[in-house]
Amino acid sequence: MPILDIKADVTGKVWKIETAAGDSLGAGDVVMILESMKMEIPVETPKAGKLAALLVAEGDSVKEGQALARLEV
Repeated sequence: MPILDIKADVTGKVWKIETAAGDSLGAGDVVMILESMKMEIPVETPKAGKLAALLVAEGDSVKEGQALARLEV
């Protein structure tokens, strides 16, 4: 199966993880929520698939463009 990296749209902090590795997700499902400049920004799946891995943990700082999770599509 092809692997798709889900990347951060903004620099911020991982506020809350909503899923776990192995979960089946639909397009647009929320994987995690980032906090940036006191705003909550949902990170959504671009396609349906199975969450292969989470690459960050709650409380981690992330940069724009950083891979946050891997999705098998």
